[in-house]
This record gives sequence, C-alpha cells and structure tokens, in this order.
Amino acid sequence: MLSCKHLIGQMLNRQFQRHASGITAKLLNQRYVELARPDGQKLKYPSIWLRDNCQCSECFHASTRVRKSHWERGPLNVQPELVSYDEKSQQLIVNWEDAHNSIYDLEWLQERDFGQDSRQRYLNEVYKPPVQLWGKPQFGEVTREFSYEDVLKQDSVLRDWLQALAVKGFALLRGAPNDTEVARHLAERIGHIKRTTYGDVFEVKSKPNANNYAYLMTPLPLHTDMPYYEYKAGINILHTLVQSESPGGANMMTDGFFIADKMRREHPEYYELLCTIPVNWFDIGHDGDAGKPFHSLWRAPVICLDVDGQYARINQNTTKRDSRFTVPLDKVMSWYEAYDKFLQLAQAEAVEFKTRPGDVFVFNNLRMLHGRTAYEDSPQNKRHLVGAYVDWDIIYSKLRTLKFPHASS
Repeated sequence: MLSCKHLIGQMLNRQFQRHASGITAKLLNQRYVELARPDGQKLKYPSIWLRDNCQCSECFHASTRVRKSHWERGPLNVQPELVSYDEKSQQLIVNWEDAHNSIYDLEWLQERDFGQDSRQRYLNEVYKPPVQLWGKPQFGEVTREFSYEDVLKQDSVLRDWLQALAVKGFALLRGAPNDTEVARHLAERIGHIKRTTYGDVFEVKSKPNANNYAYLMTPLPLHTDMPYYEYKAGINILHTLVQSESPGGANMMTDGFFIADKMRREHPEYYELLCTIPVNWFDIGHDGDAGKPFHSLWRAPVICLDVDGQYARINQNTTKRDSRFTVPLDKVMSWYEAYDKFLQLAQAEAVEFKTRPGDVFVFNNLRMLHGRTAYEDSPQNKRHLVGAYVDWDIIYSKLRTLKFPHASS
C-alpha cells in the first residue's frame, strides 16, 4: 500500500511530473517563488509561506512533524534573495536575506500546491469526503449494510463503514449479538465514546415517569439529538435488542442536508432566515444513577454552515426549543413560517423502516433527522434499544488513519 506521502502527492499534482527534467525556479517580485517546466506547467508558492514552513532542522522538528520556529523570527520581514532548483536531488533551494537557507523536496511542494483543483482534491480526499445528498426516492440506492463482526474484525470493512457514514449519512449493521455492550464496542472500535449527561451508553425504552421524551411510547417526531450542546454528538449508534411486536416502533429518517439544500433552491428567503436566526435549544433535568441535575443551553440556527459554506449541522428538536426566543419581535413570525416549511419538506421526504433484534442503526446526528412511530409494550414484549455517541473529530481521525496508515507511523 502506498504511504500517505506518496498517495497525497499523486492526488494533488498528477500533471507536474516528479521526474521531469528542465525545471527552473525564479522569484516573482520577491513575493512568490515559481517552479516552471519547459512545457509551461508551473507551481507557485508565496515566499512568506515558504519561510514559515522551512523544513531544516533549525526550523522543523521532524519526529513530531511541527515547526519549532517562533513567529517573532520574522517571516513577514525576511525576503528571499536567491532561488534555485537542484535537478539531481529534485529540491528547491531558497537563500534568504538573513543568511538562512531552506531546502524543499519537489514531492513535498507538489503535495502542497496552491492551485484550486489541488486544494479541492485535498479537502475532498483528506479533510472530509463530500456528502451525497438524497431524498426519499434515493433511499434504497444509498442504503449500505455491513456485518457487525466484519466491522469489529476487519479494518477494510471498518473503513468502508465510516466512509458510508461520512458520505451517505447512515448505515445499517446486521448480526450483532444480544449484548448490551454492542454500542460501546462499536464506539471503542472507532476511538472514544462520547459521554453526555445521559451517560456513556444509554437505554431507549419506555419508563414510568419518564424524564426524556424518547422514553415514551408516543410518536417521536423528526429531530436531531442534543441541539443544546455546542459540541453536539457526531453519530448515534442504536442497537436493537428487543423490537416492538406491535405495528409501531419503526424508525423514521430524513436527510437534513437535502432539506436544507431544497430550501436554498426553492425558498431562498426562508433558507436565509433558518441560517441566520439563532434558536435557544435547551435541556433541563436529571438522569443516570447519580441523578445529577443539568441545565444545557446552546444558541444556533436550524441550518449551520462551515467555513467553506457547506452544510455542517442541522438543529431540530421541537421538544427542546426554549420558549425564550431571544430575537427581535419583527423576526418571529417570518421565522415560524420558514421553520414550518422546513418541517413540511422534512416530513414529506421521511423514510420509514423497522429494525430487527441484532440490527444496529448508525447515523450522522449532525445531518439526519430521525424519529419513531408510536408503539405499545406488553409484559412479554418491551421494546429495548441501547445507544452510544461518537464525535466526528474521532471518526474522521480514524478514517484518515485507515486510508493513510503510514502517515501516523
């Protein structure tokens, strides 16, 4: 298997051949260094970036892969005096005006090309795989099923499972044992379980005097878990131990990113309101054996975007919207109209399926709206699920180590 270094290098610059001859280096107004081949292909780098990322032992700690130079050493104030390219070693050499010299391997530079296509490939292949939006008609096409035992024992299957979660937003595992530790085992197979006010693992079953809406047998409307957390749980792992034999108890799910995109295209004014008006999401109560009280609160819009303008998080939980709506009075009615349209579209695109004992339903809690139809327990048949959460930081980290195993060696 190729190392991460070689694989990313190939991904990010296939056309600027590593073994090409006749490469020249020149300064462009001291602000940029350009590498050029005789056929016109070029790589261009800011001088300040080259100085900031000098790879010599004085500036870079190789074993920890971090720069050790201090910013006050002056990358803003030091200019390159001379640049050259060594064809034999395939290295760029930069001589700086403070008598410091830097050497950069061509392959290293190719991996960090500033061209738009290369930057986008890095974001898609290494940072996060692009998501595949889907509506109700595409549910069968995007559904992926995996063996529980294979995920636990085979790294290649674990990688494919995590990739499916990242791209499609959900996946089903089959054949899990009748063991209340299944959700924990899966979380620990990825990395670290996320502990919340409801514990590290949690049970979903009807309870007398329930202090959480999920513990009732009534219909559970489409929602995301924990919108009241700044660091909202990334995925929800739900293992079915006992399924209701009543007609109810079926899972419901909608791709929230698909609904957000539909709002953007078809109802842009409503979309803007749902992206900008913050909602007070809250959770007050106590749970767990210790019975400790909690009061969680986070303000965020229904639709959240990341720094690249991509869909990052959907917040929707009607039972967890605070009655305190801290927005200007003249915004309230228009927000409710937008919110109503969002929920109409989400309900229209909802799919319904019923898991069996031994199934593990895993989904992206930042993206998927999920719910459940009403059901009825009996003394002989009490619906019982066990769940756990894992953060996306941990999932993406695991996925990268599986894709590029030599990067962390």
